[in-house]
Amino acid sequence: MPTWNEFAAESPVLAEATLARLTANRHHVLATLRADGSPRVSGTEVNLVGEELILGSMAGAVKVSDLLRDPRFALHTNPGDSSMAGGDAKISGIAVHITDPGWQRRIIDELQAPEPCELFRFDLRQVVLTTIDAEMMYVQSWTPTNGLQRWARSATDGTPVPVDPAG
Repeated sequence: MPTWNEFAAESPVLAEATLARLTANRHHVLATLRADGSPRVSGTEVNLVGEELILGSMAGAVKVSDLLRDPRFALHTNPGDSSMAGGDAKISGIAVHITDPGWQRRIIDELQAPEPCELFRFDLRQVVLTTIDAEMMYVQSWTPTNGLQRWARSATDGTPVPVDPAG
């Protein structure tokens, strides 16, 4: 599955807008799966380190247990104030536990992360950015299989309208 940089190389405008949402606020919402399959949401921070989107967590956190058992995740960036300025970004994929001591040390040092901690890198399955104006809701969605797709929905009747991906 693609790393952040592989996604960004393929869809630079969407990657830039999504990264702006990730860095606009420090805290975001991570969804994981509990042992019984029900969803759990947790506050979290993510950071771009090199070409990887990295999740750090306190050792022993329940989200760590969830991800070690079932690595699927969804991340909803903090949309900020009610204006939706910059849009609403969502990322989903597979969280890969980082166990290499050298890589762990580099990330901990770069992020000045408290220890002990657990680190994961995100392999991306989908990135979505939704923006709105008075007339339309615009959605950009990227997946490794389909690449970038864009569409709009009318605020008056909700009908989806394809939008040129380049445009």
